[in-house]
Amino acid sequence: MKYLMILCMLCAAAVVNGQSVLGKWKTIDDETGKPKSIVEITERDGKLYGTIVELFREPNEVQDPYCDKCEDDRKDKRILGMEIIRDMEKDDDEYDDGTICDPKTGKIYDCKFWIDEDNPNVLNVRGYVAFFFRTQTWERVK
Repeated sequence: MKYLMILCMLCAAAVVNGQSVLGKWKTIDDETGKPKSIVEITERDGKLYGTIVELFREPNEVQDPYCDKCEDDRKDKRILGMEIIRDMEKDDDEYDDGTICDPKTGKIYDCKFWIDEDNPNVLNVRGYVAFFFRTQTWERVK
């Protein structure tokens, strides 16, 4: 019986570790708890990239916003269709060494993300500078 339980635990861990981050994710604002967008994570040349494919806007917000605060190649580009995650590399059970852009502020942060151990439909996305960070919880879109 003990061996059966250990085998079940190992199989469950393998399933979680085998979950792919590729696909569409609903971003949830860590301050308001409201959905902000759908980001599609894709692979290109062995690295992962994330593009905004849908925006959830309040009626009083600009419906087709541009990143006027961005300072790189995203400056004055539409937020819808913008590549906000770049150059993520797999490192064990997480991805890191890439960046994430907050189109609201135009700031670019170092980034890492990983699938939640308890729920494979949740992606933890952390943007950070040195020791300061924010973590958002994104939900898999089925």
